[in-house]
Amino acid sequence: MTALDSRMAAQVVAQSGLSQAELARRAGMPRSVVNAYVKGTREPGVDSLARLAAAGGFELRLERRRPPVDAERASEILVQVLELAEALPYRPRPTLDYPDLRERLSVNRGSP
Repeated sequence: MTALDSRMAAQVVAQSGLSQAELARRAGMPRSVVNAYVKGTREPGVDSLARLAAAGGFELRLERRRPPVDAERASEILVQVLELAEALPYRPRPTLDYPDLRERLSVNRGSP
């Protein structure tokens, strides 16, 4: 059972303003089944969920999902960040402040 199915069934019951018994009667299914859908102990099929939604005055629709990020806006922000990074001063360091990896590996292995 997916949590989405039971949340959708519970949302239809809550937002329709109908009791589970009335909603079940209008959908043509037993009240115990509607109760099981709402509790999440039984998984409704798409057709049952659609009938339940229609009985509550709603409809299920399949729509193309829009990306969560606007690609144009994201590219503008990326350009701004890269321009800022290029404007920052670059100060190379002549030597590294940590031990040489080859030395660390030879010490850990016990090799001279």
